[in-house]
This record gives sequence, structure tokens and C-alpha cells, in this order.
Amino acid sequence: MKEVIYLDNAATTRTKPEVVEAMLPYFTECYGNPSSVYEFSAKPKEAIAHARETIAKSLGAKTNEIYFTNGGTESDNWALVATAEAYQEKGKHIITSKIEHHAVLHTCEYLEKRGFEVTYVDVDEFGVVKLEELKRAIRPDTILISIMFANNEIGTLEPIREIGAIAKEQGVLFHTDAVQAFGHVPIDVDEYHIDMLSSSAHKLNGPRGVGFLYIRTGVKSRSFIHGGAQERKRRGGTENTPGIVGFGKAVEIAMETMEERTKKERMLRDRLIERVMKETPFTRLNGHPKDRLSNNANFAFQFIEGESLLIMLDMDGICASSGSACTSGSLDPSHVLLAIGLPHEIAHGSLRLTVSEEITEEQIDTTVESIKRIVERLRSMSPLYEDYMKKNGKK
Repeated sequence: MKEVIYLDNAATTRTKPEVVEAMLPYFTECYGNPSSVYEFSAKPKEAIAHARETIAKSLGAKTNEIYFTNGGTESDNWALVATAEAYQEKGKHIITSKIEHHAVLHTCEYLEKRGFEVTYVDVDEFGVVKLEELKRAIRPDTILISIMFANNEIGTLEPIREIGAIAKEQGVLFHTDAVQAFGHVPIDVDEYHIDMLSSSAHKLNGPRGVGFLYIRTGVKSRSFIHGGAQERKRRGGTENTPGIVGFGKAVEIAMETMEERTKKERMLRDRLIERVMKETPFTRLNGHPKDRLSNNANFAFQFIEGESLLIMLDMDGICASSGSACTSGSLDPSHVLLAIGLPHEIAHGSLRLTVSEEITEEQIDTTVESIKRIVERLRSMSPLYEDYMKKNGKK
């Protein structure tokens, strides 16, 4: 069987064996409903409390500020919709950026149809939110600023500390989609003046189908899923005990290993970027050259289609992406790449590679060789590339 080189960790990660082991008893042994009153449900209830405490500690938050959800998309929807409803008497203006995940952008579109006004702030060529434009966008009726901690496509880390300070100074609530960042960079909600934060377990070697929303004490946020009294009456539905336990274990491991793990990822990422940029001409690195996630490399190759590159990499056993996994079936170029100023024809030639600490240097080198060969082959079939080379006397 051909070796698989998995370089799509921004889409999802491998659930760690220790996480699976921690979850197993809550499927077959300690399977009681944690909301029940009998003793058999005590252990599941305690396990959820322990996971909540672990996650809260990792953020410098209180345990009663962590609300479990089914993932990052639900957490984003809850943060925006429930907060908008709770504060609409104060105002109906929300600020976000043009490069947010669609879980935020589509929720903003939903709110616009219901009478809210949304300002979409520009970013610079590296994908960094323009702080002065953000400041100018704030109005007396602004109730919420939602800016992602790190971009899921190009890996750029946003100036969250500065944005949080601006929001606090202006008396505006601040939400950050930290799905890509949590567990990969240190986050302290008080230090960064974060009022709400979204996360998902499967981005840090936890199980799929579980996430959380941090809501600072004092923030008015209505119930998002109506039903039972779970999650302090804010999110109805029987708790996903195995998933929550797994999330807690994944966070515990991520916090213990963050420094060593991200150091190795940066080494692998930098090796990948250096070789691709040096050995494959007409290539652009997307995202900030330094202030980016430790595992993210995003390239734009001129004169080729990204989808063709992905298919041919897959034939070589290399798993990669052209952007967000949530839009992989779309024929439109990435909204993130367009927002940083790439023309359509170059944005279509994008490739996102996201490493993990399990990847080897040899696998990075194998990937680079595959990219070089495939890009050269695709360009040899491109009339645009042929015309360019002829005009510049290269053929």
C-alpha cells in the first residue's frame, strides 16, 4: 500500500490514541446520562466537570464560562446570533473581517437579512486586519466585533491583543473564532480582552463533533438550542460525554506539548516553504511571512489550476487542500485570497499544506519533489504559461 503523507491538519487531525482510550469507558461502562439524578450518572457528570475545568484553565477562564457545543460552526453561530438578539436594543451593528470562516460570514449574512448591519473590514496583503479601519468602523450602535484568531487558509495570526483592547475601550463585545489557534498558540482571555471564543476538538487531535464556546461572565447571550436544562440552561440536548472527555484529554495533551510540538512544526513548515519558494518559480507564499500558525504553508502557483494539482498530489499519496475544507467543492476562488489582493487566475492556483509533529523531514522532501514535478507538468500543458514564456524570450 502506498504511503499516505497527510498534510491537511487544518481540515482535521488524527485523534490521539490517548484521547480514544480516555473516551472508551463512556461508551460502554459509564454510559449514564449525566443529567440524571442516580449514582450511576455521577461518574459521567464528574468527567464532564473535569474536562470543563481543564479547558477553562487553559484559557485563564472560569469553569462556568465554558459551554460545550457540537463544534466550531455551532459556537460561531451561537456567539453571533444569540448575542445580536440579546443586545439589539442597544444597536444592530456588527463588525467582522473579509477573511473570516464561512461559519461567521454566512451567519452575518443571516443577521443582515434580519435587520442587522455588518461592516466587513479589509485586510492587508498578508491577511492582517487593518486596525485603523476597524477603529473607524465602530459606531455608537456597534454591539459586537468578531475577528478570527488565526486564518484557517493562510495561517496569519491576527493582532488579537490590540483588537481586544480597542473593543474594551469602546465598550463593544469581542468574539474570536479560535478554531485554528486554540491548542496551537497560548491564549489568555483576560490578557486579550476576549468576551467570547469558539473552538473545536478535532483541530487539536480530539474527536469530531464537539466544541465549546467561552462566554465571559456578565455577557448577555441567549440560549441557542432550546430544550432541556443542560449547559446551565443555555444549550439544550444530552451532553456528548465521550466527546467532551476526549476534548478535555486533547486539551491537556496540547497544553503540555505546545512548546516542543510547535517548534518541530515550525521547522518542518520552514523547510517546506524554503524549498518550494526556491525550487518552483512563479510561486507566491500567501499569509504573513512570520506571524502565522506554526503548521501552515499556503502557496499560489501561477499558470495552473489548484484542483488539478490536488488530484495529482492525491495520486502520489499526498493529502492537501486548496483552502478551507468546508468549501472544497466550490469552483469559486478563495474569498481569503481575493481579499489579500490576488487576481482570480492566481487565486485558482492555491495549495494549502498543514503539517503535524508526526510528519518527517523525508516526507516534506518527498512532497516538494512531487509539487515540482506536477507543477512543471501542468504548466507544460498551459497556453497561458507558453504565451508568457514566449513573450519573455524563455522559449
